Amino acid sequence: MTLPFVTADLPGSGGAIKRSPEDFRVDEVPAYLPQGDGPHLYLLVEKRGRTTPDVVRGIARALCVPERDCGYAGLKDREAVTTQWLSFPCPRDPDPERLAGEGYRVLRASRHQNKLKAGHARGNRFGIAVRGGDLARAAACAEGLAARGLPNFFGAQRFGRDGDNAAVGKLLLQGRLEDPRARRAARDRFLRRLTLSAWQSALFNRWLAERLADGLFAAALAGDVMKKLDSGGVFDCADPAADAPRVAAFEISPAGPMFGHKLRPASGEALAREERLLAAEGVTLDDLRRGGGEAEGTRRAARLPVQVSLEPMEGGYRASFELPRGSYATVVMGELTKSEADLGEAE
Repeated sequence: MTLPFVTADLPGSGGAIKRSPEDFRVDEVPAYLPQGDGPHLYLLVEKRGRTTPDVVRGIARALCVPERDCGYAGLKDREAVTTQWLSFPCPRDPDPERLAGEGYRVLRASRHQNKLKAGHARGNRFGIAVRGGDLARAAACAEGLAARGLPNFFGAQRFGRDGDNAAVGKLLLQGRLEDPRARRAARDRFLRRLTLSAWQSALFNRWLAERLADGLFAAALAGDVMKKLDSGGVFDCADPAADAPRVAAFEISPAGPMFGHKLRPASGEALAREERLLAAEGVTLDDLRRGGGEAEGTRRAARLPVQVSLEPMEGGYRASFELPRGSYATVVMGELTKSEADLGEAE
């Protein structure tokens, strides 16, 4: 689906994004820093033109440690300049310069007690060049985003290169394995998890698009499940009038459904909206149970604060901002440029 803009009334800057890796910089914001001692070697690595697994494989080989025992919080895009922490079960402190390889180098080394696990990152800082973009228009859109909030949509890359991952996930849920794509996903645990997650993400995007269309993006509805943006805690909205100022202040946000058989239910009007969406999709609770552990369900914040800094550059501008883990720079850049920016962000 084409995602709506919360700043649709403001003209975009236009311009071209990601003409070279240096035009797209991503710096991981860790959930914690290594404590300085322990059996796991933590390396802060900068890479360009390499995938995260490429770098992990190269360093593991240099350290003579099993690749399967190495850790990272998340994948970073290949066609970008990125930094992130990696962990290796290494008893000795090597010379960091000797660990450099084609397209990557070690910036810092430390130690920690535990292996770095997937998801152990607070978020990412982005620095994105827009070639040929109108700075004044981008500034107006950035101001609008700061006031209105960022719709926490999933970016297009969530749905696969051909955009059909969500459709395959739905086939899995409905048990329609006559489709060869669904049969393949049913046999491959990674593909099963990927396609079911894509289906959940597509329904979340549809739920959020409907809230925007109905003027409910920054509203609290009776029965909404609300998420605290600082801690991630959830609670039920019993008094919309009391919760509305907290939503406006970016203290809390309505939490949309990532549908599953263990999803915390909404109630009242909020529940009715979610039930209509699921019924229109033709998916039942029994179908969701068929998804097993990969489709238990969770809640995702609908509206996030974002502050975008802009600086002029020759022939365009550079946008800098930070997003929490799981949110997409694609969505921010779409609001600024009013185009469907494909940044190829890795999950």
